[in-house]
Amino acid sequence: MTGVVLAAGSGSGIQLSLSWVDYLMLAIYFVVVLGIGFVARRRVRTSMDFFLSGRSLPAWITGLAFVSANLGATEILGMAANGAQYGMATLHYYLIGAVPAMVVLGLFLMPFYYGSKVRSVPEFMLRRYGKGPHLVSAIAFAVSNVLIAGINLYAMAIVIEAMLGWPEWLAIIVSAAFVLAYITLGGLSSAIYNEVMQFFVIIAGLVPLTIVGLNRVGGWGGLVKAFEKTDSVQHLQAWAGTAVGHVTNPLGADWIAIVLGLGFVLSFGYWTSNFTEIQRALSAKNMSAARRTPLIAAFPKLFIPFIVIIPGVIAAAVLGPELAGKGGSGLTYNDAIPKLMQMYLPSGVLGVAVTGLLASFMAGMAANVSSFNTVFTYDIWQRYIKPKMTDAYYLMTGRWVTVAGVVVGIGTAFIAAGASNIMNYLQTLFSFFNAPLFGVFVLGVLWKRMSPAGALWGYVTGIITPAIVYVWYLIDNSIFNSAAAETMYGAIISFATVLIVGTAISLFTKPKPIDQLGGLVFGVGKIDLKGDAVVGDQAWYRSPVLLGVIALVLCVALYLPFL
Repeated sequence: MTGVVLAAGSGSGIQLSLSWVDYLMLAIYFVVVLGIGFVARRRVRTSMDFFLSGRSLPAWITGLAFVSANLGATEILGMAANGAQYGMATLHYYLIGAVPAMVVLGLFLMPFYYGSKVRSVPEFMLRRYGKGPHLVSAIAFAVSNVLIAGINLYAMAIVIEAMLGWPEWLAIIVSAAFVLAYITLGGLSSAIYNEVMQFFVIIAGLVPLTIVGLNRVGGWGGLVKAFEKTDSVQHLQAWAGTAVGHVTNPLGADWIAIVLGLGFVLSFGYWTSNFTEIQRALSAKNMSAARRTPLIAAFPKLFIPFIVIIPGVIAAAVLGPELAGKGGSGLTYNDAIPKLMQMYLPSGVLGVAVTGLLASFMAGMAANVSSFNTVFTYDIWQRYIKPKMTDAYYLMTGRWVTVAGVVVGIGTAFIAAGASNIMNYLQTLFSFFNAPLFGVFVLGVLWKRMSPAGALWGYVTGIITPAIVYVWYLIDNSIFNSAAAETMYGAIISFATVLIVGTAISLFTKPKPIDQLGGLVFGVGKIDLKGDAVVGDQAWYRSPVLLGVIALVLCVALYLPFL
């Protein structure tokens, strides 16, 4: 048994004692990951195979990959950090901030993406608006993705540093090299099949931590008593203290920020227009599978908070102010899960948990990298720099772009290292990039009069305004109750800016001809939902409407115990 220190650049002093059994589990996992990469490489013959798995995967594979792609550092360490800092109010990020948007994507928006045969979300912008909005969306997506990849790299480095005692910079580089290996080998197929495997590894790692943690604090009743002693019982409630003008909940957000900022703009901006997720659905074998992809993903998404948020809440109850760095502990909210692992898990179980954490970080970064290389290669390089080259050329370009994306991600990992709560950092990025894209996207799909000029200037101003709000908050943080509230209101302001500027300019500029909008705007042309159906697609239990309704009902039911 060897103790190694997790400093994460902060001197937190977390020690994880791993036995040979734990290291054996990790070794097996890494061998399997690389093995999947080598197997997937055999299927990569064209650029479409590399970037979109040849549009050949079944719905259950793409559905699990869809949810696993989101189970990166931002989900595991970030949501656990939110659980520690804000308590069960973090449920909002799932029950109102994810699942409803996933249902809308599957039922109403996926037909536009899949039916138009686009290879990326920026390419949909090209079809709908033209080159200006397309180029802005491609560049914005590329920038945001390498920043988010850095978050996953940084979190992976924290765990490797804890296991081996390596310096943070070395852990980041080694982590990046490993992800680079299997993505470069097998492209999206390698990422997706690994994401499916990683989904089960993540669950296996976090369930024992949640069960053991609850047992140590005396179950849910013990948690309630612990927070009653500190007058922080609202930590276990979701909607309490959200009245406008009388905000007392730990999240620091009123219901307007939660419903409109998180539940609408941030949620729909991520789940319906973020190519990292949409790419998994575009790789499905037909329209039915593509529509069911986010709907299948919604069901595990509903229950993931109970193995991510609750450990964070347990850490807050057990450690109290120490988790906020008080008393010289050196801890941050990001350390909630690693600290619980160090405190509660025995040898063997610890290996499973550490493997689960590494799996989540690799899944998250691989999702960022595989979508980054697609957008950069197709939407920037092929469209504007080297058009009309051979398919083999773009396949090779994609592999080199993967290398470049990982290298840049190494740099952005050090930016992420400066954030005390990586989920707040992530939501800030979403308010800058996803919120304005969603505004432009939804106006374009719903309103045929929306013009290319309106889309371009609405998009640009929609990026600038939340950046101004964020800088204002850094100068004077009294304007919002918390950093989380700032991201929600920043997203609302961004979306409103797009609506106002985009609509105003569109009324005075020329829209695209109606004959060029078929299948891109509601009510213009028809989308064939059943033309490529296969045997079994029409089974009642595969109905997208049924799946969507059940998911929404469960959202309401899971909120009830935490009102």
